Amino acid sequence: MQAVSPTTAGVAFVARPGRPTLVTGTLTELRGPTRGVVELPVRLMWCADRAFDLADHDQLLWMYENVLRETTNVDDLRSLVDGRILRRVWRQLNLPRGVRLAWETRHRSLRSA
Repeated sequence: MQAVSPTTAGVAFVARPGRPTLVTGTLTELRGPTRGVVELPVRLMWCADRAFDLADHDQLLWMYENVLRETTNVDDLRSLVDGRILRRVWRQLNLPRGVRLAWETRHRSLRSA
């Protein structure tokens, strides 16, 4: 697990104010589901409808955006995000700048994904 530390400019990569972005050490450790319906825990999604059908591309993107932005636990990343899928959809994700920069800094392959 790695919470990306401050950059040389002294500004941390944050998912939102007060929340550092968590990034895994490798993309291969991301072994989340690749099909079916996934229900996010309340700590990651506060609305009543927290179920995402991974066969629906828009729902998959929405789920990944929420997990990458809201998690404070690297186990969430490992169990909910799949590394191959993340690489495939990376450019389509609507992420805060800090989240995108943190992941691309640690996983340079995402820059060209």
